[in-house]
Formats: sequence, structure tokens, C-alpha cells
Amino acid sequence: MAKRTDTMIGIIGVPLEAGTGRRGAAMGPAALRVAELPERLQALGLTVQDFGDITPDDARALEELQFEGKAHLPATVAAWVRPLARKTREIIGSGHMPIVLGGDHSLSMGSVMGVARHWQEQDRPLFVLWLDAHADFNTPSISPSGNMHGMSLALLAGEEELKPVFDGEPTAFVDPSRMCVFGARSIDPEERELLKRRGVNVVDMRMIDEHGVSVLMRSFLEHVAERNGVLHVSLDVDFLDPTVAPGVGTTVPGGATYREAHLVMEMLEDSDRVVSVDVVELNPFLDERGRSATVLAELVASLFGQDVMDRPTQAFA
Repeated sequence: MAKRTDTMIGIIGVPLEAGTGRRGAAMGPAALRVAELPERLQALGLTVQDFGDITPDDARALEELQFEGKAHLPATVAAWVRPLARKTREIIGSGHMPIVLGGDHSLSMGSVMGVARHWQEQDRPLFVLWLDAHADFNTPSISPSGNMHGMSLALLAGEEELKPVFDGEPTAFVDPSRMCVFGARSIDPEERELLKRRGVNVVDMRMIDEHGVSVLMRSFLEHVAERNGVLHVSLDVDFLDPTVAPGVGTTVPGGATYREAHLVMEMLEDSDRVVSVDVVELNPFLDERGRSATVLAELVASLFGQDVMDRPTQAFA
């Protein structure tokens, strides 16, 4: 992997909110830019190119896309994630590291799909770290809400019910054993059983309370390194406790603290395995004077090396 200062960053915005039941997430990419996320990365010596916002396909051409069970606005979601998959593959193929600004978490169907295609061609195993209060492993037949942002990880794992989202498009799925949901604290009953059957690694907040962020994150990153893997990080704002970042439509108390979240990012930076990033579910309409957008921008900067001090340090003279 290249040194971070040699890394070219490619930013792409996805103002998608059809995957959630609440409006406002479409404003997320603009808010993250206002919070100076690109400028923070440039200040770290990185080359940053903003590719603007993705242009969706025509959803009217996908109106026949239907599922048995609950799945709201599948044609609209597909119209966004199909071109996003093509664009992320193009960005990473050009030597840039994609940072995808959302938008709701259904966008990861596209971002990870494009990245997975690239790394499949490179014969490198792609791992996915899902920093989220939810596992997003529902399918239309078991989803209580039908909101497709709760189905993203299931689609990426190759669940048959969801494969029509990419009918006619090139695909590359991620083995569920290479997925880790970190920070979970709200999982539906049938979703929980599906996660167990598929072998997805789930680190819930009780495990974090008992063992600490560093032990659990280190174990996961060592596993990635043992496989010579690369890592996609999908950061949902509700990974954080709502007292830290209130600008989200799916508030779940008991999330990661500000310091816990930064520690995760710092350890990811140390691992030198991260090749792509999503920042999702920011709803500026529900935020407090841009606080959540600023926290997310700071976390992304932390992921790329913004430290208080260079380590190792001498603790005592």
C-alpha cells in the first residue's frame, strides 16, 4: 500500500434518500463539503479530487423491479446504485481512493459493488467494516420496514432475493465471513438469525463495553492482514452515540463515544489496509448547527493520519 501522503483521494457525492423512511439525507454530501472534509484531507498533504455528485440512471426504465415482501422504492435505489458502482470502479481504477459521501446507507450497494469488482480483478480479498448501530442484513422477505438502507450488507453478501437490483450489471459479492459489523445495538430478530447462518462477524456494544475498542478492532485487523486483504470502511453516523452526532434519522442510544470513534479511525490508519470509505446517513435537517457533519469530517481526517502527536511517544521523562 502507498503511503497516505502519496494517496490520491476521489470524492463522490450521492444525494440519495430513497432507501430510508425519512427525508433529509440527500443533503448529506453538501453538508460534509461545508464541513470542509476535502480541505481537511488536503491539509494532511493528500491530493484530493472532487468528482461531484453521481447522476442516477432513469428510474422509469427500472419500474419492473419488484420484490416479494417489503422493499420501498427499489427502482429509485437501483437507479442510484448502478451508476455508483460503475463510478467507484472507475475512480479506484484511475488510482484514486474513493470516499463516498451520502446519502442513506443503501448507497453502499453501489460503492462496495464497484470496489469489490476492482479488487476481485486484482485477486485481493476485500473485507468490509460496517461501523453502524444496525447490521443492514435484512431482505424483503424479513424486513419489518421495507426500507432498503437496511438491506445493503445483505445484497453485498450475495443474498438471492436482492440480486435483481443489479440485473444486467457486472457484479462481485463479498464473502460474509469477510464482513464485520462493529458497534451494533439494534438488530431485528430474523435478521439476527440470517447473520448467524451466513457467518457475518458482529461486534455489538456489549462486547465493546466488556473488551474495549482496541482489543476487538486489533483482532479484526490482524485477520485482514493475515489474509493479505484490503478493507472498505462504511461509516454510518449512527455508529456514534446521538449525544455526539444527533444528525441522523435512525437514532439509537448507547453508541460509540467521540474518543472510541477516533480510536477506531486511528487504528485503521495504522493498519494501512483501507482502500475505500463511505460516510452515510447524515441528515443535516436533524443536526445541531452542523455538529454531526463536523464530527464526521474530523473522523475521516483521523482515518487519514490527523493525530494529536506522532507516535510512539515517551509517556514520562
